[in-house]
Amino acid sequence: MKYLLCVAFIMSFTALQAQDVKPSKKIEKQFVGTWSLIAVVNTNADGSKTLPYGENPVGLLVFTDIGDYAIQILKATRPKVAAGDKNKATPDENAALVQGNNSHFGTYTVHPEKHTINFNVQHAFYPNWEGNMQVRSYKLENNMLHYVVTNTTNGGAVTATVVWKKK
Repeated sequence: MKYLLCVAFIMSFTALQAQDVKPSKKIEKQFVGTWSLIAVVNTNADGSKTLPYGENPVGLLVFTDIGDYAIQILKATRPKVAAGDKNKATPDENAALVQGNNSHFGTYTVHPEKHTINFNVQHAFYPNWEGNMQVRSYKLENNMLHYVVTNTTNGGAVTATVVWKKK
């Protein structure tokens, strides 16, 4: 009898846990696919706003159904390297290339109850992010994903709002 009660308890507990997982998986499925970058707006400590990748940034965000992601963000207009060889770029050309690019990839987890996405950054153009968890609060409506970056590549008290549109 004790054995049957124990089995019944385990089955009930497992069923309840499975029910808790289903909504998260449903929400996560809304993320899976490719997204085009719409905007990146930095908010400085004084409340002023800047567009670090210009008025019309370009980018691609990919969420896979197995939990991998990749992000590529670029300034739409970046100077060409005059020498035609990135190893011979001038200091100004290198600075423009670095400041006009942000990319990283790794794994992700969506937490719909907290409205957060956790990006486990495996590799990044900005190496200070590698091996770190980046937590983003998000809003997802009408195939538009808005999230907030609190630990930006600009450091300090700068936050960024990033907007993506699902393709």
